[in-house]
Amino acid sequence: MELGFSKWVVAFALSSWLLFSRAYSVEGLRGNSKVRGVNLGGWLVIEGWIKPALFDAIPNGDMLDGTEVRFMSVSSHKYVSAENGGGMGVTVDRDVASSWETFKLWRVSASEFQLRTSQGYFLACYGEGCSISATANSPSEGEIFYIERNNNNQVHIKLITGPYLQVTGGNLLTADYPGKPGWDDDAATFEMMIVANDLHGDYQLANGYGRHQAKEVLKKHRNSFITMDDFNFLYRRGINTVRIPVGWWIAFDPDPPTPFIGGCLEALDNAFSWAQAYNIKCIIDLHAAPGSQNGAEHSASRDGTTGWPSSPDYVSKTLDVIDFLASRYARHPALLGIELLNEPSASLVPMEVLVPYYKQGYEIVRKYSSTAYVIICQRIGNADPIELYQANISSHNLVVDLHFYSLFDTYFVNMSTTDNIDFVYKSRAAQLQALNSANGPLVFVGEWVNEWSVTTASQTDYQDFGRAQLEVYNAASFGWAYWTLKNDRKHWDFEWNIRNNYLQLGNSTTRKIYDKLVLLGLISAWIFLLCIL
Repeated sequence: MELGFSKWVVAFALSSWLLFSRAYSVEGLRGNSKVRGVNLGGWLVIEGWIKPALFDAIPNGDMLDGTEVRFMSVSSHKYVSAENGGGMGVTVDRDVASSWETFKLWRVSASEFQLRTSQGYFLACYGEGCSISATANSPSEGEIFYIERNNNNQVHIKLITGPYLQVTGGNLLTADYPGKPGWDDDAATFEMMIVANDLHGDYQLANGYGRHQAKEVLKKHRNSFITMDDFNFLYRRGINTVRIPVGWWIAFDPDPPTPFIGGCLEALDNAFSWAQAYNIKCIIDLHAAPGSQNGAEHSASRDGTTGWPSSPDYVSKTLDVIDFLASRYARHPALLGIELLNEPSASLVPMEVLVPYYKQGYEIVRKYSSTAYVIICQRIGNADPIELYQANISSHNLVVDLHFYSLFDTYFVNMSTTDNIDFVYKSRAAQLQALNSANGPLVFVGEWVNEWSVTTASQTDYQDFGRAQLEVYNAASFGWAYWTLKNDRKHWDFEWNIRNNYLQLGNSTTRKIYDKLVLLGLISAWIFLLCIL
């Protein structure tokens, strides 16, 4: 009796494990499989680090929207300062620079700029002889400054109406320099220091080039960066899904609001046609919301600020974009799902704003499709994705998107090859297992990459790291998607990884054999179980 019972337990455990290994499947994918996907990043939403050459021909290309600068008087060696981050006059009296002495550029042309303080005020001056203040809440003509620059990063600053700025004996900044200064005229000459130039997104590209040239640059990029041949490549590698980042301005194509450039909608239509031809499914990912949900270049932030959560108008406009996308693609056979928002900031987007948005977005998609998956992304930063499981958004075809990178955190900096792989097998696997068992939305590792902070890694190390991630992320109930298909940084480039054997997926034949073995295992286990009972 005891022996028979123990055999029953073994048989049940074996059959349960085999059953669990195939318990999840995604409706609409070939072979009742899960998502094996790749992101088409850097295509319809620009990220300069993916393809830096897109920005090469912009005049004064290191002075784009959001660039952070400081100005130091050549005569007094003091910094221009907006005390308290703005709200009062501007002085030139600081020996050491901090946030009060740092200004973000809003680009008007290659040489004309508005200067925004750390608290969101704009430097202003209204007429010849005025003192510069930091009191304007929104920019207008009175806040536009012309910046002349020499090869030594020295600048002259003047109003567009004519007068140059100079430092007075009382450490004020005034628009009353007589005539045109030379570079040896110290009172009107400043050293400009670029503190940060990290934003290279759609806003910076379009506003940097200007509308006419930006149209040409983006048309060429959209027609060549991703093509039908790429879908052929993905199909032959067993990829069944593409996650396609789009920006909110796609809903206004072909004439989106300034400075954004039309043409994304035609490209997205092409992607759906190519996907259908190769039996690949599409996830439309709203990567950039109006006002920006995280202040990053990939959310098209103008200057790094996050305006989306504090503006009901922005949230409402975002829901209109979801309505547009759902109504246009819901009946397309290539649609798998719509992701309502990519990477909202944990520190700046409260759940009180995010959850109602997710609930309304879900209902909008359901107006047009009862089967399309609705994907909600975890907040990035200090947030636990379990908060989305507790939000009671829905129970039907809802997916939570997690982004797993062994980067962007000091925790990973000194990890060895073994440490990184162990972290995937232990921490990542445990998190996925817990979420898979949470009796809620499906789990999607929507972004991951075969890159890390290990600087001495060999090809074998990369293969082992990639294998560990694939083994663990394959357990996610919805599947995974690699970031990204193409990238100038080779280890981020899926195609390069595959062609150079740094990432080993396993081909479709292997998967078919595995599926058959699983089926045979299930049958054998249950036959064994019946025989011993």
